[in-house]
Amino acid sequence: MINKIFNSAKDIVKDIHDGATIAVGGFGGSGMPDQLIDALIEQGAKDLTIVSNNAGNGDQGLAALLKAHQVRKLICSFPRQKDAYVFEDLYRNKAIELEIVPQGTLAERLRAAGCGIGGFYTRTGYGTLLSENKETKQIDGKNYIFEKALAVDYALIYAKTSDRWGNLIYNKAARNFAPVMAMAAKTTIVAVDQICELGDLDPEIIITPGIFVDRVILKTTSGANS
Repeated sequence: MINKIFNSAKDIVKDIHDGATIAVGGFGGSGMPDQLIDALIEQGAKDLTIVSNNAGNGDQGLAALLKAHQVRKLICSFPRQKDAYVFEDLYRNKAIELEIVPQGTLAERLRAAGCGIGGFYTRTGYGTLLSENKETKQIDGKNYIFEKALAVDYALIYAKTSDRWGNLIYNKAARNFAPVMAMAAKTTIVAVDQICELGDLDPEIIITPGIFVDRVILKTTSGANS
């Protein structure tokens, strides 16, 4: 019987290794898998490469992971906002590497990895610093740069509802990058608000099929020490 439900946040992240590349969902605080991040901090994996939309907010969630000095490199679209002081301090002190990727390009690089596509040409970033050392091509008189697919070892995401097979639906903007991150990951780990019975989810409203999901935990389960 397929059952991807975990009862322990500690167990759900225990095999994340030093040096792993991890996609972390969230658009600001919306859809941020705080419980999974807290468990990862407790677990202690280091030298991580994190792929996310931004560099964390305040000192919680992703920012807390950065503050714990577990992240070697950050790949994101918006590293600076008024409450990204943890990242800014690390960056000024050369304690973290940064790769900036335009938001649409980031989403498409993740999606390409999930679809088995090696990369794609885009006009976004051509002629800027973001195109340095990248292949360029002219198509129909317009200039493009080549962007490689972005596969990751793990995805940590949040969803509204799952069944035991890992079929997911999301709550509005909390969906953000989660579907493409789930596709791009070797192992997808999800915190959800509720777990329903098989058959309760209308197949027409499932956004991420369970084939892309490996582990699920109920968000109300106690944190990293459970």
